Amino acid sequence: MKRLRTLPLAIAGALLVLAGHAGAAPLSERWSALRAEQPKVMIRDAARTLGVSEAELLATGIGSTVTRLRSDGNDPREIMRRALDLGTVLALTRNENGVIERTGVATKVKPQPDDDKEAKEAVKDEEREARQRNIAGGYLGGEIDLRFTFSKWKHAFAVAQPDADGVVKRSLQFFDESGAAIHKIYPKDAAGVAVFDKLVADFRHPEQNAALKVAARAPKAAELADSKVDVKEFQQAWNEMSDVHQFNRLLTEFKITREQAMRLAPAGMVQRLKPEAVRTLLDEAAKQQLPIMSFLGNGALIQIFSGKITKTAASPGWYNVLDPAFNLHLRESAFKSGWVVRRAGVTSVEFYDSEGEQVVSFFGVRERGQPQPKSWVDLTAALPKG
Repeated sequence: MKRLRTLPLAIAGALLVLAGHAGAAPLSERWSALRAEQPKVMIRDAARTLGVSEAELLATGIGSTVTRLRSDGNDPREIMRRALDLGTVLALTRNENGVIERTGVATKVKPQPDDDKEAKEAVKDEEREARQRNIAGGYLGGEIDLRFTFSKWKHAFAVAQPDADGVVKRSLQFFDESGAAIHKIYPKDAAGVAVFDKLVADFRHPEQNAALKVAARAPKAAELADSKVDVKEFQQAWNEMSDVHQFNRLLTEFKITREQAMRLAPAGMVQRLKPEAVRTLLDEAAKQQLPIMSFLGNGALIQIFSGKITKTAASPGWYNVLDPAFNLHLRESAFKSGWVVRRAGVTSVEFYDSEGEQVVSFFGVRERGQPQPKSWVDLTAALPKG
């Protein structure tokens, strides 16, 4: 019998994958087998290993530990509005290379009087009305500080999972159309259990099965060539900003990415940092007890922490803040660049990954209308330049 030639590893691996799918066990069984083999594996990593989305993997628990919730139209916003009554919660938001976790109580927005003529007229304003669709009755400032883009929230679940000690761990979990995690809420108050159970009952999806349709992740749009950008006009617009919040509008107007804006910025407005500068920033903020703001998001939600940090620590590939009510985990091994950025008199520090996506940004805490603290400016000036 003629001996077969050894196939290249890539081809052999592909054939094994195809063979595996031909007689693949149900996803729930493969998930159970993986957990038996790796008891501490995180669901996001497990989904990647099994070649599915995190939402699809979570959905295998429907009927036991997972309940699918309605997620059409305004449902996600209304669920988040109701979640304001859960009391103390842990709010977790992540992107590919960062995780932010904050424990606290979300602040509710005080309703305006019905006879407020100006408020009624404001509802007619198209731009303001669009913003209102992304406000869930609270979460603006305070301990749980969130900025929503609800149009990207496509799947929602409630989870009630007993831990090793038999204590039920409850959570609300939200995902985008590709099944990637957007946000998770873990109630921490016993009084919140009844609120959680009522919320689940009220928003229970009529279809409770593990078959979940997710869309393929859209490829990243090609960046506009620098040569096609009116750099002179962009730099002038940058210099004329009167508020740092105008920056996103500039990006849209000139059709450029955030990282591209760093390259095309006016002279003196940005300074490149070494990726490891994130360690210096966090270590010095902790050492000096300097209040900072950390922004971390994923396109569908941005979570913001404001305050002092205390404990920083490294773990393989990551750098972390590990305080009792605030955790920040940054995969610094994936960082490609960092920048000190000056806009409208405000200095920030931003870090980007190898795909050009912003992982996290930092600001000094300041009162509205007041100059930023000199200690923050001094800290950013001392960061290791790249």
